[in-house]
Amino acid sequence: MNTMDTFSGKRFDPLKISREDISLTDIAHALSLLCRGGGHIRHFYTVGQHSLNCAKEAKARGWTARMQLACLLHDGAEAYISDIVRPVKVHLDLYRKIEKRVMEKVWEKFGLSDLTQEEHKQWRLVDDAVLDYELKYLMTGHESRVLSPLCSRPDVSERPWKDVEEEFTQLAEALIKERG
Repeated sequence: MNTMDTFSGKRFDPLKISREDISLTDIAHALSLLCRGGGHIRHFYTVGQHSLNCAKEAKARGWTARMQLACLLHDGAEAYISDIVRPVKVHLDLYRKIEKRVMEKVWEKFGLSDLTQEEHKQWRLVDDAVLDYELKYLMTGHESRVLSPLCSRPDVSERPWKDVEEEFTQLAEALIKERG
């Protein structure tokens, strides 16, 4: 059987994912429970928290609701195919193809399939800057790391997953509404 079950009760083949299979409920829930760094961090800190920090950084930079939403959803594929640490992911060509395919459906679902190359570059810069901050404050051995410039201060505190899930959902809904 090549199907997966999601929190919202959907069942589908993740290798044949469609726009209709994507759910904000599933993304917010899964990312709020998925630990960053393969779990090799000082305390429970999730992909959902990382995504919230990226969206808040986009807002602090004065970016549009569209770009804030892109920053919030940039790891949306991980809700369906999990997270793999970067040093390993770069060697997994098939995983990256699957991730790209799933992300295309996430972008499509939320009206972001027309992001330009420059917009993709922007959210990736925010993703990397927030990652630098996370490494410095959450990983042993990175305490002297020089940080990329940020306009916000990411919240890397340990938070209840349910709070992260609710904040993620509320922010996504507000940004979607603001975009019209």
